[in-house]
Amino acid sequence: MEAAELSGCPCGSQRCLDACCGPLVEDGVPAATAEQLMRSRYTAFVLGRRDHLWRTWHPRTRPDQVEVGDVHWTGLSILDVVAGGAADQTGTVEFEAHYVGPDGLAVMRERSVFERRGGRWTYIEGTEPVGGPEQS
Repeated sequence: MEAAELSGCPCGSQRCLDACCGPLVEDGVPAATAEQLMRSRYTAFVLGRRDHLWRTWHPRTRPDQVEVGDVHWTGLSILDVVAGGAADQTGTVEFEAHYVGPDGLAVMRERSVFERRGGRWTYIEGTEPVGGPEQS
């Protein structure tokens, strides 16, 4: 087993990568819920896996090229989940993703919208949370 498989999953689940997001990111295993897809997409950003991001982005909203950015992701917090279960067709996951970028420490907060397509969860778009950006 490789060290990455034994270490904690970047999504913050407290499980090892190979028992959490690894099979989704590495092998294309479908997510059972919108939250699981959200976590696997965050993990793909951490690991630089554009292929997973491309494969899980709905073709209607997917950009021509998927970029992972030049930041160091440091943590994910799930704030709210609306629908997105095994029996749902749509779901929304609100999260905060902490990172270190060119300007130092920062937080990205988003409400991600997901939809099933061909029985698989796909990312549609991210919107600003209902309360707007946090004020410091």
